[in-house]
Amino acid sequence: MAMTYLLSGDIGGTKTLLQLGATADEYAPLLQRSYASADYAGLPEIIEIFLNEAGIREIASACFALAGPVEGRVVTLTNLPWIVDADEIAARFGIKRVELLNDFEAAGYGIAELGDADLLTLQAGKRQGKGTRLLVGAGTGLGVAWLSWHEGAYIVCPSEAGHMDFSPADETQDLLLQYMRHRHDHVSYERIVSGPGLLAVFDFMRETGIAVPSANMLAAMGKEDAAEVITRFSQRGDEEIARRTVGLFLSVYGAFVGNMALAVLPRGGIYIGGGIASKISAQMQGGEFMQALLRKGRHAGMLGKLPVDLILDLNVGLTGASKYARINPAVLSVK
Repeated sequence: MAMTYLLSGDIGGTKTLLQLGATADEYAPLLQRSYASADYAGLPEIIEIFLNEAGIREIASACFALAGPVEGRVVTLTNLPWIVDADEIAARFGIKRVELLNDFEAAGYGIAELGDADLLTLQAGKRQGKGTRLLVGAGTGLGVAWLSWHEGAYIVCPSEAGHMDFSPADETQDLLLQYMRHRHDHVSYERIVSGPGLLAVFDFMRETGIAVPSANMLAAMGKEDAAEVITRFSQRGDEEIARRTVGLFLSVYGAFVGNMALAVLPRGGIYIGGGIASKISAQMQGGEFMQALLRKGRHAGMLGKLPVDLILDLNVGLTGASKYARINPAVLSVK
């Protein structure tokens, strides 16, 4: 059987992942690379570099997962100043079929490929076969999708739910909302539950005098990625501002996931993705996140029965995009 080459990508505000694969009887990845998105003018520039390294130009099908709302063949990314034009990419690189997906829609397709080693259980719950699944993840932004069972398979439903209005759950969060209103006309959950949001929570803690960073922490933040420093220092136990920043972040995160769970009743499981959660997996298990998720009054007991798993595989979106690139475009569902 002739070899068919497929190109897939997961394009976010921080990094762009590309994978070249081949399929005959089964799909096999051949080359995968990661690029810092901000270092490039657009996706075509990265594709050109990637294909030159691969030495292969005969691409039959491509699918790109994009961090932003996908409507039609031209997409403007939310947290990156890029416009991705599917037809322009198809013409430039001679690709017959180019598909664009929301990044969390792609991750929804990737869930079916995860094994037990790719998941960390936060709450065992009782999984219902064919039950709705919920996928939420914080990275550069806050992504949400859910999967509904329909005619023998799951249909992935992308959303922009991360941009819903932030709703405080206690007095500290009331103060946080007031603080954030001075920064943004619209304070969404994504403004807090994201990489930039983690920095905003840190600034809130510092500027309101709730906690003060040590000289060592400030020195590290001046040399390294600030969000990475906050998460690292939060795990040491002796840096109050880092610990309280991550604790507040997780409380808002958990409350948001609980809100979404009430909206879609995901008896097939809640899946937590994104790049942040896996870096603080110990704290995700430690209290604030699950306590906030379950703090829903009369329906806390119902939420306590839902399976909650943290996705450890950071390539789940790329996996979903590569799967979409090779399925019949008329059959857009997954088992």
